[in-house]
Amino acid sequence: MEATIEKWFHLKERGTSVRTELIAGMTTFVTVAYILAVNPSVLSAAGLDSGAVFTASALASFIGTCMMALTTNYPFILAPGLGLNAYFAYTVVLGMGYSWQTALAAVFVEGAVFLLLSLTKLRDMVINAIPSSLKLAITAGIGLFIALIGLKGAGVVVSNPATLVSMLNFHTSFAEGTFSTAGISAILALVGVLVMAVLMAKGVKGSILLGILITWGLGLICQFAGVYVPQPDAGFASLIPDFSQGISIPSLSPILFKFDFSHIGEVGFLTVVFAILFTSLFDTIGTVLGLASKADLLESDGSLRKAKGALATQSLVTMLSAAFGISPTCVPVECAAGITEGGRTGFSSLVAAVLFLLSLLLSPFFLAIPLFATAPALVVVGFSMMGALFGVDFNDITEGIPAFLCVIAMPFTYSIAEGMYLGVISYVAVNFFCGSEKRKKISPMMYVLALAFLIKYILI
Repeated sequence: MEATIEKWFHLKERGTSVRTELIAGMTTFVTVAYILAVNPSVLSAAGLDSGAVFTASALASFIGTCMMALTTNYPFILAPGLGLNAYFAYTVVLGMGYSWQTALAAVFVEGAVFLLLSLTKLRDMVINAIPSSLKLAITAGIGLFIALIGLKGAGVVVSNPATLVSMLNFHTSFAEGTFSTAGISAILALVGVLVMAVLMAKGVKGSILLGILITWGLGLICQFAGVYVPQPDAGFASLIPDFSQGISIPSLSPILFKFDFSHIGEVGFLTVVFAILFTSLFDTIGTVLGLASKADLLESDGSLRKAKGALATQSLVTMLSAAFGISPTCVPVECAAGITEGGRTGFSSLVAAVLFLLSLLLSPFFLAIPLFATAPALVVVGFSMMGALFGVDFNDITEGIPAFLCVIAMPFTYSIAEGMYLGVISYVAVNFFCGSEKRKKISPMMYVLALAFLIKYILI
């Protein structure tokens, strides 16, 4: 068995092992498993059957991740994208008034266009045009972004009308009677960060996965002791897996192949397709480059050898997702958790894929893992990705300012794509106005990208 795995995935060449890849795959899955609970909740707001969405999400993730593992041999998975599912439900359906069947048609068309772009030289031109300083900044920006996702998901960081965000006020949570839910969740998340930090400092293998399980275990103790009190209506579910309904897999039939292409010629429909395409394409390029840099998979010239396979796979699975009845899939930033654990090949992705399939039968177990247990993993992974900034020459303003804008825009705008947009635009603008020598650094494709991003801000 081990010889077969080595033959397919070249573990020794990447400096990894079967054990490391197993741990990395499990870590990636556990860190991203929350999407199986969140996606049905988001898409059901648009009228889709939540049970069918759960099944579709698990199946699309299983098939897509298997394809990614076998076609690229990269430690990336595919799963429904959180930003894109919110755009699907709240903007396209609830905001613009299209039916969810029409929205699925837009997703399918977007996937087909994405596939055509992925198979052309345009893909390589875009990836190779991005300067190394921005590639490093993308890695660090993703680190900050996923750390913010973790802190927000665990309730450590909350909205504040005066300052946009702030830390949860534990004193207030006592006074308002929410300490047994929001308060203790935030505390357990912070404890989880410390647990993972200690395990990593001691060189414990599988420290992130172990930290998630320990934090969940502490939560279970708190629930049994009455310190944590589940309130499902407020978003604080029981931490104990509930198998009372037995094992069953919801049918796909309510949403399977429910396309409506009747609006395909309308400007509004095409705007939706373009918006999804723009976000999906540059989110993917940014995420893949950032994760590949973290995993030391980029070539010496900064290119990614099998980017074509990664992007083509995502586009195909997006079309499959539309057929299954859900919003587009993407390479989630949570892959960084598995990479931090040592995942370097598609074998770790294959492990995650199998767990997605098992989740259809063991969904109560996987869905019982709380956000406050996975949030520490995102914070720790975010820390591990910040080191990329040491490769940026901040003494050179023409390199440093665009990189800085790219980094801070990702968490502040809650979007990897927005960070890329601002990084590219500022890089072209700053270097263009700093003399002929600086202008030589700007490739023709960077001019094209900067112009496209500016048009995007004007029209979309």
